[in-house]
Amino acid sequence: MKTQFVATLSLVVGAVLGAGAIQVLHAQTKPPVYQVSLQEVSDAVAIEKEFSPLARPTVRAHGGRPLAASVNPMAIEGPAPKFRIVINQWDSVEKVREWFNSSDYQKARGVGNKYAKFQIFVVQGLAQ
Repeated sequence: MKTQFVATLSLVVGAVLGAGAIQVLHAQTKPPVYQVSLQEVSDAVAIEKEFSPLARPTVRAHGGRPLAASVNPMAIEGPAPKFRIVINQWDSVEKVREWFNSSDYQKARGVGNKYAKFQIFVVQGLAQ
């Protein structure tokens, strides 16, 4: 009888602790951030051939995930922007800053600055 009681109590305590741990881990999950680049491009062919092959790997190397890139974004309402748009997903704003300030990205930007003017900003993702 005592062995069954101890076993049952152990199962209940384990389940409660496990549920609590899951709640704590879930609460610690932060939503992603999205880095958006608007690029006013003067030479689309050169950007794709010279800048993108240098810049894209730097995003992955610093923990980012390329999501979208469009030279001619399609408008749903209002006029379409005249920019090339690039969207990358990151775990935190700190990761975006680390990538942006890295020597490998700055080297790529030296090439990109010849063919485009950049606006880069971060948008906070929503918690799921």
